[in-house]
Amino acid sequence: MNYYNEIKEELIKNEINKKVKSYSINRSDLNAYFNVGMILSKAGKHYGEGIIKEYSKKLTKELGKGYTETNLKYFRQFYFFSKSHTVCDELSCKN
Repeated sequence: MNYYNEIKEELIKNEINKKVKSYSINRSDLNAYFNVGMILSKAGKHYGEGIIKEYSKKLTKELGKGYTETNLKYFRQFYFFSKSHTVCDELSCKN
């Protein structure tokens, strides 16, 4: 019995699993950012640009850091960019 090969196989499986999980997390993030960007786009048309500032304050208070005005604007830009590029096809985005 070759213990080295068994150990190596287990470690390789672990590395593969980590990469798959990482890919899933990244895909989930991209879907969320796209959807948030789409919602912000619709909200901005209805309520105006100030809505991002208001939502940023509320989200930061309720969910913590990471929801600055700048980040929310990036989400919206990602939505607009994705609509016209293959990213949307890769994520099977809903229009």
